[in-house]
Amino acid sequence: MERFDYFIKRILLVFPTFIGITILCFTMIQFVPGGPVEQAIMNMRGIGEAEHRGTRGSAETITERQRAEIVSYYGFDQPVYLRYKTWLIDDRIGMRMNSYRYPDRTAWELISDRFRVSLVFGVTGLLLSYLICIPLGIMKALRHNTVFDLVSSVVVFVGYAIPPFALGMILKMLFGGTVEGLWDIFPTAGFHSDAFGQLSLWGKIHDIFMHMFLPVLCYVIGNFAILTLLMKNSLIEQIGKDYVRTVLAKGGSYRRAIWGHAVRNSLIPIVTGIGAILTVMFAGSVIIEQVFEIPGMGRLSLEAIVGRDYPVFMGILALTSILGLLGNILSDLCYVLIDPRINFQRQ
Repeated sequence: MERFDYFIKRILLVFPTFIGITILCFTMIQFVPGGPVEQAIMNMRGIGEAEHRGTRGSAETITERQRAEIVSYYGFDQPVYLRYKTWLIDDRIGMRMNSYRYPDRTAWELISDRFRVSLVFGVTGLLLSYLICIPLGIMKALRHNTVFDLVSSVVVFVGYAIPPFALGMILKMLFGGTVEGLWDIFPTAGFHSDAFGQLSLWGKIHDIFMHMFLPVLCYVIGNFAILTLLMKNSLIEQIGKDYVRTVLAKGGSYRRAIWGHAVRNSLIPIVTGIGAILTVMFAGSVIIEQVFEIPGMGRLSLEAIVGRDYPVFMGILALTSILGLLGNILSDLCYVLIDPRINFQRQ
């Protein structure tokens, strides 16, 4: 009952926390220079210069009335609280607003187009990271200070030390045929081929696999060190606890003490990243998507920030905030599933 009350409180706290995050970010972007009003004025001045080159200055092409019309068009003539209310309620957290960069499309249309790409990329990368790093960390803990431990540590740290964009460029050169004489095995850009719609089901799966192999490999290698060493150190700590020696003293086998007790308890620090699965599935990876030209959520968010496309940026921020807050609750739930003795209430 106490755990139920705790999770109810956590769920109820999602709403005021979300409001606080979005109010802060919404207010800040209203005062960032280079917004849609400034960009529209610069575009009109550019047109004016082209039409009146050599006769009139660019500053004379924009009147105060035109400026006021532009400000009114984007809604910046209203108080911030009214604009936030419109964004939150009337425009459904901005999903019904038209993009500033693509005026004929709403923020939701742009986000939904990229969601499928980031979903495949994020889920595959995150699952592979956990499926590889957890067993590897367990093996390193059980073979601590052996040759396997030392060699695997070198490999893990080398992969972690290489920046993601540098590793992506190296993989493209080695396996993408960008350098003459090397292997041309995998595509180096995009999510699928141009003739994707004409392929069979198996052909589509194979085509996506070939396009996503290098980006996912780059993502997994970047996460190796943290998860692997966290799992290893956590298991080593648990092996030294009194309850493991108690199991052995009562006649229990070493295998049972490790796999039945120590491994399960050592997973508790690992589940802190489980909640991030919701955000990673949606947001994607900006650097990797940029290197491999993948049309995912990470690249869309970068384009929205650089282009001051506030409806798209705020839409992505709102959804990732909700998923991040729910992900924290999911992490606490995983704590309880792994160790039912955990009590979140204050003693």
